[in-house]
Amino acid sequence: MFNKQTLKQALIVFGLTLGALTLVSAFPVASAALISPSDSPSSIVEATGGEGSIRALVLRIINFALGFLGIVAVIMVIYGGVTYVTAAGADEQIGNAKKIILYAVVGIIIILLSFAIINTVLQAGTGVTQ
Repeated sequence: MFNKQTLKQALIVFGLTLGALTLVSAFPVASAALISPSDSPSSIVEATGGEGSIRALVLRIINFALGFLGIVAVIMVIYGGVTYVTAAGADEQIGNAKKIILYAVVGIIIILLSFAIINTVLQAGTGVTQ
């Protein structure tokens, strides 16, 4: 049913996911903030958006990265569409354009699922909302 390589990759992903969840669970709760606006310079407060919790800061950074990746994926869909339209019937270019669009759409789906999972897990542990 599964070959050895697929099983190995699945176990690696499972292990990394379990390790990430364990690491996130080990962080202090939101009430035990490491940085508070009263004891940090204004530049740190501005750079972190006033966040004192590591979880909230990590959530903000991950959301920024996922937003950037979403923009890149949408640009790739547009590029694939332009390539498809300008292919002028060349089968090889049409095939490449379809692959670009397919992979970009799969990327968008993965990014959206990642966004939902990360926000659900981190917000469930802290009650922090964005």
